[in-house]
Amino acid sequence: MKVAIFADNFYPELSGITDSLLLFGRQMAAQGHKIMFVAPYYARRDYNAEQKIIFEKNLHSNISILRLPSIRYPNSLTGQSRIVLPCGLSILPLKNFKPDIIHTNSPFGAGLEALLASKVLAVPLVGTNHTPISEFVSSRFLKIVSLRYFIWYYNHCKIITAPCRSLLKEMVKYGFVREKKVLPNPVDLVHFYPLRDGMQKNQYKNDFGLSSFTVLYTGRIANEKHIDIIIKAIAKVKQVIPNISFAIAGHGQSESELKVLVKKLKLQDNVKFFGILASDAFLKLYQASDLFVIMSVAESQSLSLMQAMACGLPVIGAKARALPEYITKQNGLLVAPGDIASLAEKIIYIFQNNQQAVKFGQNGIIDVQQYFVSAIAKKWEKLYVDVIKNYDKKN
Repeated sequence: MKVAIFADNFYPELSGITDSLLLFGRQMAAQGHKIMFVAPYYARRDYNAEQKIIFEKNLHSNISILRLPSIRYPNSLTGQSRIVLPCGLSILPLKNFKPDIIHTNSPFGAGLEALLASKVLAVPLVGTNHTPISEFVSSRFLKIVSLRYFIWYYNHCKIITAPCRSLLKEMVKYGFVREKKVLPNPVDLVHFYPLRDGMQKNQYKNDFGLSSFTVLYTGRIANEKHIDIIIKAIAKVKQVIPNISFAIAGHGQSESELKVLVKKLKLQDNVKFFGILASDAFLKLYQASDLFVIMSVAESQSLSLMQAMACGLPVIGAKARALPEYITKQNGLLVAPGDIASLAEKIIYIFQNNQQAVKFGQNGIIDVQQYFVSAIAKKWEKLYVDVIKNYDKKN
């Protein structure tokens, strides 16, 4: 099978969508399918030529990448985002590639290019909505306009998937009429796993300068992630656990504001910002930690949450969007969005109840297995085949 995957988020941009697409693409290629990624051309400042060559060589012989002209996305949450200019430049390369199906992961530039290519080449179009767009715009008017646009776009697809039910439910409310399916993004369980050696855990804590009880957050540092709520909760927890550590790994436009908050709350010795870590160090930071917390209200899945579960950490999350679909009574705890006092209580609960914390972590390891990349790829493989068969019958 030949699959063309369109996305406005791709390497070198650091994002959950980028990670999941690359993981999925490599797996499909390993299963013998031909994959063409159609993605933005990034500027020299985003990565140098050598990094690009190394990256593309390390993918797979069954994977090719078509880079299209793009513009930098204003007010990018990552500082790297770009949007493809949809001007039909993918059509000739795709005609030569001869895809059996086109998979769009964005309703914007790359998505419009995918829609055009689907029409011109008479190839079925399927889509994934990764983004709860209503959480990223401020006014009610803009929310409605954004949702209407998303619905208009995704109604051109034969079937739509999303990583959570709440996202599909919202789409139906605003007029989505096509076939739909909840299909989570894959999780890298090869490079994220629990640490069995307690002595090694202590060594990692020492290496990172962390205390015996460490709370972790990884991911984009942005307003909708509400990391400030965690920091304020840590200030309360410190009254019970004076040496508590809060480790933050990632980057984003809110980092400077959070550092000001840390200083204001006199938590400089408790909160540590690690920025972007190399893959080995990133895993070790998970393994050095004791609890993962995410208070975001805009998650459609959260790969960071899945990685924490894969590493055997108990988890606490906001009762919002997709998080209640992934955090269960068996693997963690939920907190009302913005509830600082309740979050502090639950962090203390995990600290004081080690047996329950271990049980949460063990159950998380079991729960996350269903999102292993090979299992998710098989589901997509079946979906692609079904769509192609039905499309052929109608055309």
